[in-house]
Amino acid sequence: MVREDLRNVAIIAHVDHGKTTLVDGMLKQSGAFRQNQVVNERVMDSNDIERERGITILAKNTSVMYKDVKINIVDTPGHADFGGEVERILKMVDGVILLVDAAEGPMPQTRFVLQHALELGHRVIIVINKIDRPDARISEVIDECYELLMDLNASDEQLDSPILFCSGRDGTASLDENSSGEDLKPLFDKILEYIPAPEGEPEMPLQMLVSSIDYNDYVGRIAIGKIERGSVRVNQEVMICDYHHSKKEYRGKVVTLYQINGLERTPAETATVGDIVCISGIENITIGDTVCDYQTPEPLPFVKISEPTVEMTFSVNDSPFAGREGKYVTSRHIRERLFKELLKDVSLRVSETDSTDSFKVAGRGEMHLSILIENMRREGYELGVSTPRVLYKEVDGKLCEPIEELVVDVPEESLGSVMEKMGVRKGEMVSMSPMGSRMRAVFHVPARGLFGYRNEFLTDTKGEGIMNSVFHGYEPYKGDIPRRTNGSLVAFESGEAVTYGLYNAQERGALFIGAGVPVYEGMIVGVSPKPGDLVVNVCKRKHLTNTRASGSDDALRLIPPRILSLEDSLEFIADDELVEITPKNIRLRKKTLSNVQRAKDAAKLK
Repeated sequence: MVREDLRNVAIIAHVDHGKTTLVDGMLKQSGAFRQNQVVNERVMDSNDIERERGITILAKNTSVMYKDVKINIVDTPGHADFGGEVERILKMVDGVILLVDAAEGPMPQTRFVLQHALELGHRVIIVINKIDRPDARISEVIDECYELLMDLNASDEQLDSPILFCSGRDGTASLDENSSGEDLKPLFDKILEYIPAPEGEPEMPLQMLVSSIDYNDYVGRIAIGKIERGSVRVNQEVMICDYHHSKKEYRGKVVTLYQINGLERTPAETATVGDIVCISGIENITIGDTVCDYQTPEPLPFVKISEPTVEMTFSVNDSPFAGREGKYVTSRHIRERLFKELLKDVSLRVSETDSTDSFKVAGRGEMHLSILIENMRREGYELGVSTPRVLYKEVDGKLCEPIEELVVDVPEESLGSVMEKMGVRKGEMVSMSPMGSRMRAVFHVPARGLFGYRNEFLTDTKGEGIMNSVFHGYEPYKGDIPRRTNGSLVAFESGEAVTYGLYNAQERGALFIGAGVPVYEGMIVGVSPKPGDLVVNVCKRKHLTNTRASGSDDALRLIPPRILSLEDSLEFIADDELVEITPKNIRLRKKTLSNVQRAKDAAKLK
């Protein structure tokens, strides 16, 4: 049976190329909202962090109706660290819309995701977005898209992919590059014409592959996936099994069944081949499982998710300020929260350590792990986090490390300093090409060489550079890379920072805190321009005397402190330092808080 009344399509693109904005336009023009309904921009980015940062973190499903055909749309993340979301979502759809920025062209993440889509044999509709940009270079970008398809060994059918020209913000699409069009009808028509309708056998026993997991405190786990064969109904007895037979088959019952209509999940009694559905009532179901008819359990193969490349240690917060702000502070709380995250995030790994107070957490990159930390912090958790480390691998008896493909777009005059920094970080240039007044260079650089580089890069390019990286592969160990040449300014005693103490400390380096901030011994309050740590007393008050000299009581001027974000803090810390995460504060500290003990340990090493 061919479901002509249904299409399943995913929108894939590099970060910031306009996927979520285009979905907004599709929802509005298909009548998913009432005429007078007030709708946020980027309505699919539903969680707070997504809205604040303007990026998509979790893949989300929606659907629109057009000419009596239901089009299921999956909006996917564009950032490389959330690639695990995209890899598994591609199993749910029959075709993809590849969105490419009219000025930037195909970027590393575009290549990474497109490769997976082509391997699955999906048809591709290429959409050149933001054609109204003043620096748009449409004809070159079209050539780059075809070159990319040829590079990735696309089939003849995939090479004949149609191209549309779009402005997601204005909600227009056209088949002619010189015209912006009036609405998104050309895109809807092309989806119906070019993306194949789902096919299957509704009379056969049920097979549904779970591609995503949601969680609700009332109903527990909600499995989301596409029905590949057969049909499902409420209260049906099913068998849960997995392709690799890594866990035992067990029986369950479909308690509730939902279909996705617009932004809502609507209850349904039955669903059949090709439908993307949400089912609840089955305990312990995870991503990659197959929901089958209980008499004929036949699991479906699941895409192999790429391994994590970066690891951090999450530990119980043991600073003098521990427990003041957080609701969940014990190792039991942290352990439960991390293992709960594993249910939803397939590219995360959590392992226990020798200590009961700390856990090793491995993910795709710094941003992947920092979003988890930010979510935990907002939920009321307190924890200490170590510096990120790369995960090495032994290949043919050689120690190998993860290599990233870094693409930089910089002004011509900044390229020299970027190449110099890449040399120090063991980066190798692969290609270089001009883009108008700017240059695009591609480097293969060890993942550990990129830790802490973003701020330097922005400084070197005067804020005009764009850098993006994606995992390239494992290569033999490249040798030692200096992590950080600057030392830290460390607080001498516990108390409250005062203007007089800070005024004297700011001559030693740049400060991270202002007056009135509580500090403790061993807390990092700034960065020294020289190697080696300096202990400074920011709590020192001015001793008053009964003789006063002119000019001595002038107002002390403090340089505004440099406030570090969570990502900045993780990039900044050295191996003997930690980031203390609490719901209201992010502090940097030494692992050993006592200044005397640290001096003794350093003397022993000498």
